[in-house]
Amino acid sequence: MPVISVTLLPGYSREAEQRLVERVAVAARSVIAASAAGTTVFVQHANTYQRDGRVFSAGGPERPDASALVREFLGHMQARDLAAAQVFLADDFSMHFPGSAPMHRLEELVQWGRQRYLSVAKTFDRFDESWTGDGAVVFCSGHLHGVWLDGSAFEGVRFLDRFDVRDGRMQRQDVWNDLALVMPQGQGTPA
Repeated sequence: MPVISVTLLPGYSREAEQRLVERVAVAARSVIAASAAGTTVFVQHANTYQRDGRVFSAGGPERPDASALVREFLGHMQARDLAAAQVFLADDFSMHFPGSAPMHRLEELVQWGRQRYLSVAKTFDRFDESWTGDGAVVFCSGHLHGVWLDGSAFEGVRFLDRFDVRDGRMQRQDVWNDLALVMPQGQGTPA
């Protein structure tokens, strides 16, 4: 059973320390066949240390919770608060939807969607993260519901979104869904 000790300098939030402990435990169990109950990770605190001839007494910056950022971004998009959603995007952000060329501005996405449906919303089933050296990849999946251009409703349409998040900003969004399979005949271009 793994017992893992992490030593941190002062300055990290409880939330950051909790995420670190949870992720280190998951990483250990991805390599060692140990149960969650048998995996122990604890944090120690050091006041000062020296590396490369320099003395440090505070930790570095925290990375935000990437899944929480994606969820908040999608909430703003669903509410069509594009100004609030824009804050989450990197300067070189790109979106890739089925049947569309890459888009770089949220207004492009809204205009593109107007040719397919009157409204669309997401019900989330899960968020999954994988971590990179400078950020995370977040997958969210669930079901779409909304109203077609002819006023008829749709629901239960599967979707999967993949987000590249770096330094607290979305770099890229890739979208897969089954809208084309359920779109009424003659209702715009499949999304």
